[in-house]
Amino acid sequence: MNRFLKWVLGILALVAVGVFLYAYFVDGSLLSKPLSPKDTVSFVKNDLKLDVFYNRPSKRGREIFGGLVPYKQVWRTGANEATTFRTNKALKVGNDSLPAGKYTLWSVPNDSSWHVMFNSKQYSWGVDLEMKPMREPEFDVIDVTVPVEKIDTTVEQFTIGFDNALDNLSLTMAWDNTKIAVPLEQFE
Repeated sequence: MNRFLKWVLGILALVAVGVFLYAYFVDGSLLSKPLSPKDTVSFVKNDLKLDVFYNRPSKRGREIFGGLVPYKQVWRTGANEATTFRTNKALKVGNDSLPAGKYTLWSVPNDSSWHVMFNSKQYSWGVDLEMKPMREPEFDVIDVTVPVEKIDTTVEQFTIGFDNALDNLSLTMAWDNTKIAVPLEQFE
């Protein structure tokens, strides 16, 4: 083998080892399924487009609300990165107006109701080094209170979705035996 070919093969081997080490130690998903996988949920109707990007933690036998997710404390509404909500049109959320744009989604769970906040600041992660939510309340555009619905089935993995039953659009969140629905309405 000539010298140039050996040099190229050596460089390729180093790159392959580097990619493997990065995937194994930094990303952590090379050999195992992530504990809180990323997900994006979208809703499209006519010219309205909504998306939520979030990470989906699992119950794994733990007490969720009032345990892992304490009552009356701000939660990043998912795991890992801050959950984001994007709308291409202005929406009515509860009694308030949410302009078109991208927001981070935060919540304060309680046993009978949740406060859900749409925050205009983008955060790279959901919590700081002390595991405190990174949300800055002065950037909240909307803080809406919605009732908790107890459900008969156990939702193993935190799930965000959109429900448009009977043309009443809502942003839903469910985990364990708890579900909430945030009413959304497009301004005409």
